[in-house]
Amino acid sequence: MGPSDIARRVRSAYYSIEGFATTMQLAIRHATPADHGIVVAFNLALAEESEGKRLDRSAVEVGVAAVLQDPAKGVYYLAESERGVVGQTMITYEWSDWRNGWFWWIQSVYVVPSARRQGVFRRLYRHIEDEARSRPDVIGLRLYYEVNNLPAIHTYQALGFMPTSYGVLEIYPLRKA
Repeated sequence: MGPSDIARRVRSAYYSIEGFATTMQLAIRHATPADHGIVVAFNLALAEESEGKRLDRSAVEVGVAAVLQDPAKGVYYLAESERGVVGQTMITYEWSDWRNGWFWWIQSVYVVPSARRQGVFRRLYRHIEDEARSRPDVIGLRLYYEVNNLPAIHTYQALGFMPTSYGVLEIYPLRKA
């Protein structure tokens, strides 16, 4: 851990969430390859709880490892309390040629059930928002959500996220030639 990592952890660690009553002390940090197992477990739990999907564990293991080894693919942020890691989120990147800047997409949001409604995601989000605001090339934050996950939608709206005129369509899996 270098000096900038230590400074970042000290700067972001152990303060209460502004305007939100909580007794949970949290440190927000980037995930490392040593966190692979917990990130995989959180992603599997997220898919099961939010969408009722059982993901292929080996695919998730390889996908998480790819992100942890290549920050160009994304960055996982972890919320850590005295109990251990209690939440995560990941950002990925989208270049906007229309706006000449980066949108950071927030995804893979998961908070362990015993830590929910205690400000864990809010703290993760504020950390990411602060990092994004400090970079002149980042012009906005976006996220997508499961349309039936009303608690998540209310949380995101309370943080200032607004619906857009864009929808999401997909072709998955993509048939290979």
